[in-house]
Amino acid sequence: MREIILLRRGPVAARIHAGQGQKMGNADSKLHFRKAVIQLTTKTQPVEATDDAFWDQFWADASTTTQDVFALVPAAEIRAVREESPSNLATLCYKAVERLVQGADSGCPSEKERQIVLNCTRLLTRILPYIFEDADWRGFFWSTVPGAGRARRFDGDSDDDEDDDGARPLAESLLMAIADLLFCPGFTVQGHKKTNSDTAEDIRSIDSCEYIWEAGVGFAQSPPLNYMHDLDRTELLKLLLTCFSEAMYLPPSSESRNLNPWVAFFCSTDNRHALPLFTSLLNVVCAYDPVGYGIPYNHLLFSDYREQLVEQAVQILIVTLEHEAGSAASAALQALDASPSPTAGEEQEPAGPDNLFVNYLSRIHREEDLSFILKGLARLLNNPLVQTYLPRSTKKIQFHQELLILFWKFCDFNKKFLFFVLKSSDVLDMLVPILFYLNDARADQSRVGLMHIGVFILLLLSGERNFGVRLNKPYTLRVPMDIPVFTGTHADLLVVIFHKIITGGHQRLQPLFDCLLTVIVNISPYLKSLSMVAANKLLHLLEAFSTPWFLFSSTQNHHLVFFLLEVFNNIIQYQFDGNCNLVYTIIRKRNVFHQLANLPSDTASIQKALQRKKKSGISRTNSTEYESMEGSRPAVPAEPGTLKTSLEATPGIDKITEKSQVSEDGTMVAVPQSDSPQTTADNGATAGASDTESNSDRDHEVYHTESEAARSRSSSALSSAAWSANPDWVSSWKAKLPLQTIMRLLQVLVPQVEKICIDKGLTDESEILKFLQHGTLVGLLPIPHPILIRKYQANAGTAMWFRTYMWGVIYLRNVDPPIWYDTDIRLFEIQRI
Repeated sequence: MREIILLRRGPVAARIHAGQGQKMGNADSKLHFRKAVIQLTTKTQPVEATDDAFWDQFWADASTTTQDVFALVPAAEIRAVREESPSNLATLCYKAVERLVQGADSGCPSEKERQIVLNCTRLLTRILPYIFEDADWRGFFWSTVPGAGRARRFDGDSDDDEDDDGARPLAESLLMAIADLLFCPGFTVQGHKKTNSDTAEDIRSIDSCEYIWEAGVGFAQSPPLNYMHDLDRTELLKLLLTCFSEAMYLPPSSESRNLNPWVAFFCSTDNRHALPLFTSLLNVVCAYDPVGYGIPYNHLLFSDYREQLVEQAVQILIVTLEHEAGSAASAALQALDASPSPTAGEEQEPAGPDNLFVNYLSRIHREEDLSFILKGLARLLNNPLVQTYLPRSTKKIQFHQELLILFWKFCDFNKKFLFFVLKSSDVLDMLVPILFYLNDARADQSRVGLMHIGVFILLLLSGERNFGVRLNKPYTLRVPMDIPVFTGTHADLLVVIFHKIITGGHQRLQPLFDCLLTVIVNISPYLKSLSMVAANKLLHLLEAFSTPWFLFSSTQNHHLVFFLLEVFNNIIQYQFDGNCNLVYTIIRKRNVFHQLANLPSDTASIQKALQRKKKSGISRTNSTEYESMEGSRPAVPAEPGTLKTSLEATPGIDKITEKSQVSEDGTMVAVPQSDSPQTTADNGATAGASDTESNSDRDHEVYHTESEAARSRSSSALSSAAWSANPDWVSSWKAKLPLQTIMRLLQVLVPQVEKICIDKGLTDESEILKFLQHGTLVGLLPIPHPILIRKYQANAGTAMWFRTYMWGVIYLRNVDPPIWYDTDIRLFEIQRI
């Protein structure tokens, strides 16, 4: 990494010296800059805005780099100016914005003007977080006067004289200047064949749609790569992201009405570059190929300036696409969702979101555009999985979390994209990397957020019938993962990895258990043939979750059993013919079901079970558990000193899903939420975290100690200290256990299997499987129950979770330069592991 950084700086220095043609010592220039910073803090009288000689010291120097600005403007001094010389800080911001506006107006024809624009950009990137961390200053950029007093909050209302450019709030002037500069010929885009003497009118009148940065959605020609343009765009986007980061300095609140004023203005009709900028960002991300020309180790030989641009672009996209819940825009999107046909609802779309970026995203509909986006995201997400014969010879990208959020936004806001993803096996190109990341992160405390976003995406996809159908495709890839070797389908891969997460993850993953099992329930009616390994995993989960002490130790643990029974019922009722492996495993483990049916509910038995808790443990019965794939590696805990950001609690499964019943013609019918409290057990609806870590046996260990189990119980919202299991409570849900189908199956098949074994002296399970394969239960099982699908449903709680997760990722990924490090972030807590 160090070599790459040195290479990156090389061309910048070359450009500076070539542009200036003067040998001004670097040390001297830094000294002048440093002196100006000190003067700003020590001058007793405010410096006049008209004193250009003083202010120019901050941006006139050609050899200042981003690293210099961050080193020479220390945090303590920014805060000192803010507290002791507020008018100086106000004037500095005002003058820096003024120079950006001048640069945008002139079109930056000279190298000197471009350098001034870059220096102002770096300075504002450095200062803005310290403006945001002080509540008294937050309104400053939304005031129309260049002073620190009389601050005006942006509230969507505009003053009468707002049309007059001079009276624009500073924030609007800054955002418009950045947007103009991102399409500045010769600076950030390739100039078309014109004379060099572009006038201001020409810059103001150019059609920026002709200058989109990359071919892709809505743009056919790919401009030549220019690393200087990439670098300049990256710096401007970094400043834009810093402007948007005001959200980090406000405490988490489920009130999503407090719109981010910076994003709201930038994505409004006031920004004439909104469409080309959205398209440029999207195309740059989806067209990026980190492997390049395929030369081994090319990333060590050449500096990839495009990667930095792509990272900034994807971060800008996910922030601008953060959409307020409960608005008219959401209603329009919901209306689209309710429509059974992917083409219906087009009349509603124009009345969609005020946020133009969300609006544009929700309207993308051409097959070639949808294919370009899906292939681009899949290529980048699969990049870390690419195996080559030469170790570490291909570049590995690091921004997969941002890509997952972007994919989530597309699926959530653009139903045509969701239908497109699911209509072919291409969805599996997204599934495999998501499962890879889930497996890889399961034991890493610092990557809990990544686990959640991966599971949320799978929950969203599993609400669609096509997802379950696609999972029947054989899994032939061999991605390096520490999972049992198996021959089977993508559904088997999903079940095996989910089992690994539940039994081999860590304490903080318990709230996800309901979600993981909901995904399996949603896909179960469509699974044609589970492998023996996957069948064993499902039965192992039931065995673990149905032990009496576990069922009695929390108010909601029984919900996990209901989910698993629903999985078995769906497969038996709808896919019996191809699932002899699962049927055989159910027969072999029939005592688990008999014990469940005969679960004791008297007080003495409950107390006895709970006392047995600390000694209890379920040994693994499946020998394949220990066979790992060649080249695989176990998940590792976070390294000491790793930073992580806190997350909001995720709402319970009943809050983030709504039940839909599949009717005979295959359409979904919403199930009214009028269940009595107890029928929620049947539907697995529960709030709070599922306390199942106490039974999660790691690979070669028995259950966790009692103290760990106790700690996990305390995190569960419903498991208050006052609660304890009692006979009435056990009886209330035990009576609803959906065991009839399985008991009927056992009643019919067990005697037949036993008879064959005795008659033929069979000890080989393959013969039994062959018999089961040709068996039938037609007319012997209860009438099939309707298929119940739990579809993901957005709400204020998940919106808040996404906001804290997204900004946490952005905070941790922007460490060079460390834009927000050591500032007073309030949206989340930063913890060192």
